[in-house]
Amino acid sequence: MNWRFVSRPGLWLSVIVCIGVSRMPLAAEKLVGLQSAPSIAMALPWFAEEARLYPKYDLDFQLVYIASSGIVTAAMSGGNGAVALVGGEGPIRAFIGGNTDFVFIGSVKNVLTHSIMGKPEIKKPEDLKGKKIGVGRIGGNSHYFAVYGMRQKGMDLARDTNFIQTGGAPETFLALTSGAVDAASITTPQDTRAAYMGYNYVIDGRELKPPYVATGFVTLRSVIAKRPKVVSQFMHMMAESYKIMVTDRDLAFRLMAKKIGLTDRKVFDAAYSAELKVLEPRLEISPKAIQATLDEISRTDPRAKQVKAEQLIDRRFLEEMEKDGTFDRLGMK
Repeated sequence: MNWRFVSRPGLWLSVIVCIGVSRMPLAAEKLVGLQSAPSIAMALPWFAEEARLYPKYDLDFQLVYIASSGIVTAAMSGGNGAVALVGGEGPIRAFIGGNTDFVFIGSVKNVLTHSIMGKPEIKKPEDLKGKKIGVGRIGGNSHYFAVYGMRQKGMDLARDTNFIQTGGAPETFLALTSGAVDAASITTPQDTRAAYMGYNYVIDGRELKPPYVATGFVTLRSVIAKRPKVVSQFMHMMAESYKIMVTDRDLAFRLMAKKIGLTDRKVFDAAYSAELKVLEPRLEISPKAIQATLDEISRTDPRAKQVKAEQLIDRRFLEEMEKDGTFDRLGMK
């Protein structure tokens, strides 16, 4: 092959500049995510950080913990967070109230597995009458389950309930074990932890499993419109994080010990095994889970009857991962 070099004013400078630019690394996209509970189902960003997936997916990702889906929803409405792993009631109530920017783009868990754990002397639902029951916040997952579970057991919510807001999942567990409340609505792994300490499953969520978006991926339609590629990168990262979470039990145990202080291996193994049975390997969001929440809310807010579950769902990123082979490559079935 014969090469010819042509000299033109400014040509070599242009070539040098172009080469230099092509070798410069692209800046990672900043993305703030919110998490409403420190739990196994909401732990995917922890695994992504541990496996150094943020740079792999060109994300400068910051995770912020804010207890309760209602407060997460308020934060997102104010522009403080673009994506969230959150319980369903907060975003659904916001949508019903007119903020139709909120949308579910996937889910890790479409059933609630909270349980009401009680002191040793509290053994059956009737024993909860007049007792102080700890919930993270009114309107959050733990409160939703407490209301659902007690209604399923035939209790009069107006007469029999005495809910105490604790602030969040860790605080609820502490309130129970310190004696500040008589019973508490808590989820895995804290319920398993409490059981090993002698507390009773007064209302067992592992049996009820009410349909509900216990851990959904939520964003805003306005964010998708402005940053579709970034949201796609985030969801691809979450899919790989899920794969790591369900296949590396030792890493999962180390992260639970580090993040929430769960250092008892037998407690962790029991909680982890139970939780994996109800998670969504392809991050599917269930219309049935959203509809169940709409039906529950409609008891006190008639506007919920005018909303259909499908209005709150955007599956484009799930469909993208189905088409590009992400789930198949990760072995998620």
